[in-house]
Amino acid sequence: MAGKRRSASEEHGSGETATVKSAERTVRILEVLAASPTRLTLAELQEKMGYPRSSLHALIRTLREMKWVESDATGSAFGVGPHALLSGTAYLDRDPALPFAYETLEDLRAELGYTMHYARRNDAHVLYLASRESRGGASVVPRVGRRLPAHVTALGQCLLSCLTRDEVDAVLPAQLDALTGRTITDRDELFAELDRTRARGWAVEHEQGTEGVACVAVPLDYRIPATDAISCSMPAKLADDDEVERVAAALLRHTAILVATLRREGIR
Repeated sequence: MAGKRRSASEEHGSGETATVKSAERTVRILEVLAASPTRLTLAELQEKMGYPRSSLHALIRTLREMKWVESDATGSAFGVGPHALLSGTAYLDRDPALPFAYETLEDLRAELGYTMHYARRNDAHVLYLASRESRGGASVVPRVGRRLPAHVTALGQCLLSCLTRDEVDAVLPAQLDALTGRTITDRDELFAELDRTRARGWAVEHEQGTEGVACVAVPLDYRIPATDAISCSMPAKLADDDEVERVAAALLRHTAILVATLRREGIR
């Protein structure tokens, strides 16, 4: 006897499940392509994601047609397309805190002369939302729209210091990857650094995320716990104790004004 025919509601539910799975895969593809420094072939995508080749090919084709994905001249390697940029720009345009943050970044750059960054914690990463490049000297790599692991940056460390130890453990991956030879990868060492950051109210790192660059960062507690922070990046050779203290004092002063403004404006 043939198997029992599924009810309409069961079939409808199965269709919804397939649709949700397809949507999730689409988002994951875009995330993998966005994180890759180079375009990826279909085979490389399949190796990274484990999706069936036929399903992957169909999703990539649809994303190309909608301009969320673009290919190289051969049509065999893929990266994010222009509509991904449109979506990201819309996120920045609609963030109510950023117009106020831009002014603070400008003021800090004028006072300190270094590159300034504004970032938001995104789970175990920090997402760069705004930057103001130094007008002189060595340029720091532009980072707006990029993500870095929270544990390797002063921005991330100051935001992690706003969490409890259990919360940090839940957020961070089991293995802390290194970006340079100075990156903190030992969990106990990181927690000790977060304790120091919490006690002084600002974080500092020397070449943990980028060789030749030191950063000082302060969290913005207009939200509790803080989700956003501002950092100052400078050549590591200039970041002696006196300069770090000078930069930290300026960051604390300007961010206190920014936080008061954001709270007054009702931005949460």
